[in-house]
Amino acid sequence: MKLSEAGLGTMRVNKLDEMYPAQDMLLQSGQLVQYGTGIFGYGNTTMLVKRNVQIIIEECLNEAGCIEIQLPTLQPDTIWKKSGRWDTYVNDGTMLVVKSDRGELCLAPTAEEACIEFMAEKLKSYKHMPATVYQIGEKYRNEIRTRGYLLRGRSFLMMDAYSFDTDLKGLETSYAKIRDAYIKIGEKLGIELLPVIADNGAMGGKKSEEFMFVSPIGEDTILYDEDRKIALNTEVLEKENYEEYLKEEYGIEDISNLKTAKAIEVGHIFQLGTKYSDSMNIGFIDKDNTQKPYYMGCYGIGVSRLVAAIYENSVIKDSNGNVTGISLPKQIAPYMIQIIPKLDNEEKVKEANELYNQFAGKAILDDRENMSMGAKIKDCKILGTPYMVILGDKVEDGKAEVENTKTGEKEILEISQIKEKLLG
Repeated sequence: MKLSEAGLGTMRVNKLDEMYPAQDMLLQSGQLVQYGTGIFGYGNTTMLVKRNVQIIIEECLNEAGCIEIQLPTLQPDTIWKKSGRWDTYVNDGTMLVVKSDRGELCLAPTAEEACIEFMAEKLKSYKHMPATVYQIGEKYRNEIRTRGYLLRGRSFLMMDAYSFDTDLKGLETSYAKIRDAYIKIGEKLGIELLPVIADNGAMGGKKSEEFMFVSPIGEDTILYDEDRKIALNTEVLEKENYEEYLKEEYGIEDISNLKTAKAIEVGHIFQLGTKYSDSMNIGFIDKDNTQKPYYMGCYGIGVSRLVAAIYENSVIKDSNGNVTGISLPKQIAPYMIQIIPKLDNEEKVKEANELYNQFAGKAILDDRENMSMGAKIKDCKILGTPYMVILGDKVEDGKAEVENTKTGEKEILEISQIKEKLLG
């Protein structure tokens, strides 16, 4: 990307939100645009970060044997009334309803009902299971209290998956498969996604775990043992039978040694059992030629929420603890380097263009005129590029100064060595 073609001037950033400095920086610099409470548009860099996170999620789910589908986000009230959830969601104000001359519809906050309708014709026999399908698409919830920019919005990108099995044992196997895939997603993103025992709440079912990202800006409080990888949301302790629940479902009898931490929920997985197939009266023909309900699991990841958590975890601070920029993890950064040449030096401009072409779409070239080198350096750190390459008068021709924006470490490299050095 050439910045002269990106519609960007100098990206001035004023006093940042102390709680969410990275997203405030994105908003002030135009990388996010707010259209209303909890509704955002994405600039090129943030859009590509979101896409890269999505690709990693897709890769891990595909490796786990899940099949990608696409369900409608505009759904008729009839399928929700089958499950008995229409009145609940409408009355509590969560669901955004659209009225038409052909009946009422909603902008989907989730998709259990739609997925059961979708799979019912495909899973008529026990021979067709197990099956796990997933989609990544926009969801809509009329959040009363939006929070943290992308962390809790009214419109958000979400991965939701649904497993179908013939019995509880099969459901537990499918659940474990997706659980492992979530852990692998965290590893590929370069972060630890911690499975946290949770309350099923309104979703119902037998067992559930949230996937948390430990962070001081999290709105959830968890208890966890880092060595044993045991964690639970403190909301579980509000259940009347929480001790029995922890022992029976998770084999945990003693929580006295768990320590407290704040965390951001980025995913949630549920063993729903037969709740929805029973309420919607949809199932399959078993070996004994009788109608049986599906044993379902549902699994979600807030893609935009995960993007927000990663951005907030990627801020750069100076020696005084002040946030000065963002350095994105290399695993998801859409652009690996940002090249800043001295524009009045023809040789430097030539070298910059040659280097830009070598990176084949993985570089930003700051070719904006009438801007100082200092302003361009500040902008590089606002855009979150992992490496900055400066071609100025202080470095001889054929070489450039390369800075790791996360650590601040600098080195002089031959231009011909930069690509191999940074990309391996």
